[in-house]
Parts: sequence; structure tokens; C-alpha cells
Amino acid sequence: MKYHHAIWQSICYIAQINNTTCSGLAKMCGLDATIFNPSKRKTVYGQPRWISTATLAKVLTTTNISPIQFAEIVQMFLDEK
Repeated sequence: MKYHHAIWQSICYIAQINNTTCSGLAKMCGLDATIFNPSKRKTVYGQPRWISTATLAKVLTTTNISPIQFAEIVQMFLDEK
């Protein structure tokens, strides 16, 4: 669950450094504005819902962030206490 949380925090961070909200980031990527809503990060049964690789690729391409940079952002959140 720690990785799931860190990945979603990373998406929020990417939105923030691009001076937008998660909804704005989704729109920038050509996605539905609600795709990154906190309510969509878990299934109705409480299971973690992971971001798809296609969606992540759109985010990274749109924001010009490399996969290595994304991994570093995720690690930043994993290292938090």
C-alpha cells in the first residue's frame, strides 16, 4: 500500500509543479478530468486502483518528465516518514 500511496502522491506533485490541479493535469493529458480524483484511487471494495501505464505515459510525455525522474519523485515520497 505504501507504493500505491507514493505513486498517487507523485501524480499530485507533478500537477503542483506544473501549476495545476490533478484535474487540470488530466485535462492537459487529454484525459477525463476526474481520472485522478482521490475517490478513484481505490475500488468500491477498498482495493488499490493503480494508474495504468498508458495513463502514466501520457502524464510523463505531457509534462516532459522522464521515467527515471518519475522514479525519483516516487522515491522521495517513499522516503518520507
